[in-house]
Amino acid sequence: MTRRANHTVLLGMALASATLAFVWCSDTWAASEVSAEKPAEASLPVASDIRIAGDEKQTRFILDLDRKVSVRAFTLADPYRVVIDMPQVAFHLDPGAGTVARGLIKSFRYGMVMPGGSRMVLDLAKPVKIKSATALDPANGQPARMVIELEAVDRTTFVQGLAVENRPELRPGITGSVTPPPVSTAVVASAGPATTTDTRPVVVIDPGHGGVDNGTQAGGESEKGIVLGFGLALRDRLEKLGKYRIVMTRADDTFVALDDRVKLARSAGAALFVSIHADALPKGEGDAQGATVYTLSDKASDAEAQRLADLENKADAIGGVNLTEEPTEVADILIDLAQRETKTFSGRFARMVVGEMKVTTRMHKHPLKSAGFRVLKAPDVPSVLIELGYVSNKDDLQSLMSENWRSKTVGAVAKSIDGYFAKHMVSAGAN
Repeated sequence: MTRRANHTVLLGMALASATLAFVWCSDTWAASEVSAEKPAEASLPVASDIRIAGDEKQTRFILDLDRKVSVRAFTLADPYRVVIDMPQVAFHLDPGAGTVARGLIKSFRYGMVMPGGSRMVLDLAKPVKIKSATALDPANGQPARMVIELEAVDRTTFVQGLAVENRPELRPGITGSVTPPPVSTAVVASAGPATTTDTRPVVVIDPGHGGVDNGTQAGGESEKGIVLGFGLALRDRLEKLGKYRIVMTRADDTFVALDDRVKLARSAGAALFVSIHADALPKGEGDAQGATVYTLSDKASDAEAQRLADLENKADAIGGVNLTEEPTEVADILIDLAQRETKTFSGRFARMVVGEMKVTTRMHKHPLKSAGFRVLKAPDVPSVLIELGYVSNKDDLQSLMSENWRSKTVGAVAKSIDGYFAKHMVSAGAN
């Protein structure tokens, strides 16, 4: 218990110090940051006005726009917030608009969270449920609108909506503590409210690093940006298939602790976990190139795999998380992972990824490896880690920055995921 308490306190301190790096729903982008959007403003949707109506039981938040945009809204806790993601928007709102308080909303802020994406954060007076998040076309003399309907709920109901398991982990009302993963609370305007009857397999896509943790860097490019772009493209490709529910461990420049990535996957009921990274060799240690696919094992397949696992497992230290060694717990997890089914499925999927990727991209001379990656340790979720290439290699870096390469490689990974589930369903049906 003492170790867990220390972990929570240090994690809170770490995330507090990381706010300048776009930590999940941080306060770093306020209304004054709209100027960052102006270079491309002419082609962007324009938000012109805000209206808030209602009381402390039900509140409606309305944003007027010059055209309809897609909207995704979800809740976060400690403090209570509603986060609204949309394509990049030029905000032409009155100065001080964000200080307006009414009903369940205390204030709000807005800005560009990443190239091509804007975000609004509503600070709440109490816990809420998102009844609906709607994008409306212009009609009857009214402009296009985004309408968010909020309804007050008690904290228990709110927390139960954030995550199904490990609810005590969501708790300690400490500002700066780990934000609960927005899994079951997400509402997407184009798809309607989330439903509990969706039986499609859940695929968790995990872009590595983020926030204060840049990952490897070369040529002015950082791993965290490369893998985020790849992860979002993979999400979009899989969502078009309509066969899977996709959960992202991060969808922006956010620091997420390794254990929280695993917890998110398990709480979402993931059927597959795909972690995306890009490697680099230290100077003076030669050159290497090509993609590699890793699975979890308690003993590394070779020295390079061990080096990479050691490097990736230090990501929490960069973010300030307490990395106190817990050999007993880790050993227990690795023993659990010896369960034949999970290890077999992870290995099967890894081989399928290599098989598809080698058609479209350069692979490492030993493309299948294993090591003790913390982010792959969920005992009941088949998991792989894909190193897309080496940013320390000029040719690999050129590929990693190529839209054409990314599109082809995303297609290969998506095809391997589709093939994995097709074979898995056939096997399950035969048993």
